[in-house]
Amino acid sequence: MLKIDNLPKKVRFNLRNKEIFPNTILSPMDGVTDAPFRRLCRVLSGDRMGLLVSEFVPTDGDAVFNPDGHKQLKFFPEERPFGIQIFGRFPDRMAYAAGKIAETFHPEFIEVNAGCPAPKVAGKGSGSGLLRDLPRLQEILHEVKKTLDAKTPEIPLTLKCRIGWDDESINVMETLKIAEGEGVEMLTVHGRTRLQGYNGLANWDWIGKVAAAAKIPVIGNGDVNSVECARERINTYGVSGVSIGRGAMHNPWIFGQIADAWEGREKHVITAQEALDVFPLYYKFKIEDGATEMNAMGRMKQLAARLCKGFCLDDKCVDRVSRPSLLGHDRDQHLGQERSDCPKTKDERGSALRLGSGTLSSTLCHPGAEGDRIQESDNVAMSVRQALLTSQSAAEMLDRVQELKEGIAREMVFEPECLVNLNGAKETELKFGDQFKGR
Repeated sequence: MLKIDNLPKKVRFNLRNKEIFPNTILSPMDGVTDAPFRRLCRVLSGDRMGLLVSEFVPTDGDAVFNPDGHKQLKFFPEERPFGIQIFGRFPDRMAYAAGKIAETFHPEFIEVNAGCPAPKVAGKGSGSGLLRDLPRLQEILHEVKKTLDAKTPEIPLTLKCRIGWDDESINVMETLKIAEGEGVEMLTVHGRTRLQGYNGLANWDWIGKVAAAAKIPVIGNGDVNSVECARERINTYGVSGVSIGRGAMHNPWIFGQIADAWEGREKHVITAQEALDVFPLYYKFKIEDGATEMNAMGRMKQLAARLCKGFCLDDKCVDRVSRPSLLGHDRDQHLGQERSDCPKTKDERGSALRLGSGTLSSTLCHPGAEGDRIQESDNVAMSVRQALLTSQSAAEMLDRVQELKEGIAREMVFEPECLVNLNGAKETELKFGDQFKGR
């Protein structure tokens, strides 16, 4: 059944003459959004991703930029419409690299990065370091645009930035003015300062001010982790779309979920079994991309560390395993006590993960009291996560995936919306303050 009464005000936008649906972008993240991860997200979205962007490509290191030396430039035909993001502090090198990339790879757009907060980038005057030197940013945009117009006029220039260096120097409105003046055709704004890093919450009020003043599409970035959040941000702040980074690491289905909602489709509940199916697919994409088995396993673990935190026992399952009659033990005998058959070692715990619902609660030492349901669900999710993270090889990890699918994963669903912090530490708590203060 289609639902058309709860659509956001905007579900698409145009980048020059190209219509983008849904109005979403997978934010580039160094060491994460390589071609295999982008391909994974595209498959899970049903080929409805909006825009994809490369990991950022450095331009300062080479005296003469050589595309062959940058693996970040690799992408597959099915990733289009695709943009390539570059960063650096020298206008001439940025312009030369942009021209070379445009002529060699013909992406749908070239993007300048003025948002990366990492000390090794911003501290050297590139990335968000450019926000402390807006004349240099303007010169970079001017030279890159001039080169693109001369060599590949069909390829537009875009910009990604933060709202400023720190709370005392928020200058995103000035950045917008410069960008529009230099012919930038889309601006993505991350609603944090450079010093803030990824702490706290993005300031969407500033993103809204930029969107209200802009003549070009403005894409909002920061803390979007669900369909409901994307809808609210678009409706409340008037942005043309949303860019999603860490939210996609926890939930690579999010783009398809947004596309489903924008098309008026019912929400699809993702089971834990379905979620676990991403690992063999991701591994396949990594191997096709030339990764070693060890590297592929490392990336699968990176994904598992975040994705599995969204696992929880389905409500009916929680009710079922909480009833002593289904456990074969008197409730008073096992409440608050550690059973003698509880797994103590990693091997024993791994074996427990293969068990079905009938022995799930007692075998994993989870109390059956109704008041402990949430903790019980968290414990089971953590057991799944640990089973994957302690694998010693890719083959072992994929074997454990299959065992989990045939065991306790049958009783679980995937609900990543429960996570309020996407920084990768404690996802149930927010950390405030400046992440990069003094750096």
